[in-house]
Order: sequence, then C-alpha cells, then structure tokens
Amino acid sequence: VYNLFSSKEDIALRLIAQVEAGDGIYRARMNANEDVLVLLEKVFLDSAGWCLANPSLARLALAPAERPSLEPPSDRPSFQGLVRDLLVLGQRQGVIRMDDDANFMALVLLGIYGQAMLTALSGGPFSAGGIRHVIRIVIEGIGAQPRSQPPK
Repeated sequence: VYNLFSSKEDIALRLIAQVEAGDGIYRARMNANEDVLVLLEKVFLDSAGWCLANPSLARLALAPAERPSLEPPSDRPSFQGLVRDLLVLGQRQGVIRMDDDANFMALVLLGIYGQAMLTALSGGPFSAGGIRHVIRIVIEGIGAQPRSQPPK
C-alpha cells in the first residue's frame, strides 16, 4: 500500500479526504431543512470526537501545510464546504446574517474551532459545552449584546 503514495503525509491526507467525503447524513438533514444551529452543533461535536480519536490526523487536518482559500475545494467534498453550506442554510432560515459571504464566515468559524481543537489536542481543556460555546460566540458575535430596555 505504501508504494501507492509518495509520502506518509499523502496517506494521511487521503484518509482525511475520505472522512470529509462522508457528509451524506448531514446533507440529508440539511435537505430536510433541520434547524441549522442543531446541525452545526452535531457536525462540530462529531468532528471533535473524530479529532480526539485521531489526534495525529487531526493536527494535520486542523493546521494544513497548504492554507485554505476562501472557496472550498471544488474537486472534492470538504469540511469547509459542509460548514459553508450549513451557513447558507442558516441564511435561508434567517439565523445567519445575510450581509456577509458564507465562505468568509465559514473560515472564521473554522479558524476558531481549529484553534480550540488544537488546544484540546495539546492537553488543554475540552468539553462538548466548549464547542457549543464556540458556535454561540461566533453566531452571536463578540460585541456587547443590547440590553433590553425596562418597561416605561
């Protein structure tokens, strides 16, 4: 098998691509117009579980030598493409802002998630609640939330 690849990294990248191609269950739920926030949580918690179970591959996937572009790869399924498509669904559902590009917002969400997972893989804190918190902070933003005005 090894002689079919030019390096161990090529084998690892192929394994990562196979995992990324297995997004059918999420896409079926997207086609059923399920709540995008529930889907985002499921996708990122499943990814986190995979990362924790496969730390060497996860480090390569989370910090690739070739940095991602704004557009996901067009020649294969990708986690970046799945997240972008989830954000587009969220835009249609009125949950995700419409005034910005889903490709850009996907990179922002993936960058924050990637750093959180790299920290967890290095022995830092990790919890499902932490992943939910990352999603909430990105969706709601880091700006001060408007206070509700007391009734007059």
